[in-house]
Amino acid sequence: MKDLVPQNAVDAVAKRIRERASINYYIPTIGHAANLETPQYFEIMPFTDVDKPPCRFFAIDGSQNHHTFYNGISLALYRAGYLCYQYGKPQCVNDANDPFNLAQLYTPENTLVLRESDIGQMYDELLSLPPVAAFLSFCDDEPDVVFAYKKEAAVRTLSTFLGFAQQVLEWSLVYEIATRPEIQSGDYILRDGTLRPLEIKQQYIVKLGAYVKEKGMRLLAVTKQSPVKMELSYTFTQIDNYLQDTLKHNYGFTNPSGNDRKLCAFLEVPESVLLGAYGSGAQFIKKSITGGRGCGLFFAARLDYVEKLQNYDWLLIDLNIFDVIPGIEQKNLTRSLELVKSIMYDLTALTQEHYILGYPYPLADVHNTVTIPAVLKDELVARVKTSLYETAHLDHTEIENFFLDTHNRF
Repeated sequence: MKDLVPQNAVDAVAKRIRERASINYYIPTIGHAANLETPQYFEIMPFTDVDKPPCRFFAIDGSQNHHTFYNGISLALYRAGYLCYQYGKPQCVNDANDPFNLAQLYTPENTLVLRESDIGQMYDELLSLPPVAAFLSFCDDEPDVVFAYKKEAAVRTLSTFLGFAQQVLEWSLVYEIATRPEIQSGDYILRDGTLRPLEIKQQYIVKLGAYVKEKGMRLLAVTKQSPVKMELSYTFTQIDNYLQDTLKHNYGFTNPSGNDRKLCAFLEVPESVLLGAYGSGAQFIKKSITGGRGCGLFFAARLDYVEKLQNYDWLLIDLNIFDVIPGIEQKNLTRSLELVKSIMYDLTALTQEHYILGYPYPLADVHNTVTIPAVLKDELVARVKTSLYETAHLDHTEIENFFLDTHNRF
């Protein structure tokens, strides 16, 4: 079969990747404690201790899915939720009294779209969901002021609305968790992605970040997918080699004779790297609580080190800027090195599961819990059909044709 992509296009992609992956930002492998933009090394939490920290780890994620049938009927699904781990065990965060259902999930009732106005009704329902209503009350402004764009733009297309709704609901859950009665200072709220939403204006995310900080909780986001990782590819290789070939042989390990001696590393992502990853016009590169996006400060980290060529990876971690720079509102940009170190150390308690080595397992768990699989569409269609058969005065052909997928016929 003839190649679908011309070879010159493939070669151009490969060339571009080689160029970006070989950039040397001259970040030294030997870090300096006074400069978080250089590598900071520390010993991983012993495996025997990973379930001992008393702090709670809340993890948030969301999902969306939709399908349009030949007659224009669309089924649109979105939801978000969170779960909690403490002492390595899942904790119940809902009122279901079900030992197999411990997560708190929010799924709207409106899932059927027959006309454009139905998307507007889904928007209205989103605002009425308890966590969203509570978050808007916290923001103390109208939705058109809090959100980055007005209702008309949010409901322009179904896919646009679903992405908007998922993000708004997820951020509302950050506020809900921070107001739960059982939370204590030192507890964590983890999100997938970044702390820089496009859907909510920065001042309200900054207000939320400050509120979480006042509660003594640690807010952060984690992702394995970021252009920053391409920019730092050369740097990561240099650090990996230094850890493997030099540092691990002369580091003052707590247990020098142990077989589980592992070193981790992290560094604040320099502005030059952010500029290369996102471009000069990107609001993502702002290390500020004004003029940018959200309340995050990017760090690159590897939180579970094993031998080279095995299953490990670097993460991009967006820490709450109020944790890293406590005096930022007073224009004091001094970094809190010890607090950042303690956060990274605590995270290593979550990254030693072999099936997801290096990635926090609560985030993997909530992703599996919340994600709307493709088969859910089939389940929903089957249940709607059953309901129609039971209650509607329609014949078999009419009901089946409502949900006919012509793509499966060819």
